[in-house]
Amino acid sequence: MRIAVMGQAAFGEAVLKRLIEDGHEVAGVSAPQPVEGGRSDPLWAAGEAARLPLTDTASLKTDAGLQQWRNLQPELCVMAFVTTIVPMEALEAPKLGTIQYHPSLLPLHRGASAMNWAIINGDTETGLSIFWPDRGIDTGPILLQRRVDITREDTLGTLYFGKLFPMGVDAISESVALVAAGNAPRLEQKQELGTYEPVCSDEHAGIAWYAPAEWVSALIRGCNPSPGAWTTFEGQRLRIYDCALAGHQVAGLPGTVLSVDETGFDVRLNGDVLRIARVQPEGEKKLAAGEWAANVGLKAGFRFR
Repeated sequence: MRIAVMGQAAFGEAVLKRLIEDGHEVAGVSAPQPVEGGRSDPLWAAGEAARLPLTDTASLKTDAGLQQWRNLQPELCVMAFVTTIVPMEALEAPKLGTIQYHPSLLPLHRGASAMNWAIINGDTETGLSIFWPDRGIDTGPILLQRRVDITREDTLGTLYFGKLFPMGVDAISESVALVAAGNAPRLEQKQELGTYEPVCSDEHAGIAWYAPAEWVSALIRGCNPSPGAWTTFEGQRLRIYDCALAGHQVAGLPGTVLSVDETGFDVRLNGDVLRIARVQPEGEKKLAAGEWAANVGLKAGFRFR
């Protein structure tokens, strides 16, 4: 099958390589074009290495870029991690249309931060969807879905790179095979069950230490590594990354530091104790929480608010 690949980053690169390995003819690649002197996006670089025609994804909103895309004459377009709104004219250019990867069980968690919110909201399960995009945001018919568990230890990083990334590459490969065989479903989403969350940003990542312990843990894990849940220390933001609930309770006010050692520090929560292992002070690099605590003189009894 003659395929055009649209996407970016390591996932887009992995999908391109998998489709080539599967024996498909790749007509061309659309990815963010590198700025002069800047680092190339991995998908752009992979397309360049494979000597494929390259189209800047942003240019698809122009007549010239759209015509360049149409000239590839693909049978199918595969969207692998696309973070910009693409005109329907570009998605309708292939004769068989376009399929897209989304890291949630649609219609749940539509939007750009689907994985963050699945963890933050306390879901115990999520997954991925390959769907046929339409003019809505993640509202098109479903081709294929796969499910995964979310554990109490999962972070945004482990959920994506350990589960939904490799599973997604396999799912796209399987979906393309179904399209090629003429057996690809188009199952309408139950729109009344749809949920949509905004891009997860600092606006949502502030830690409320008085909230239930499970909520605090889920927020930190759902924001790790991006955008990074935060609190304040001496007037500056401190981002909290690696953490774990201890599974026991102690008396005291939420946010109170209980103990500090060379590997990290413990904070009393509402219903549990949180062990913090990695942090990032404002304007600095990430470092072990114990090292940071020693640098700033953090002592038991200090209370984050």
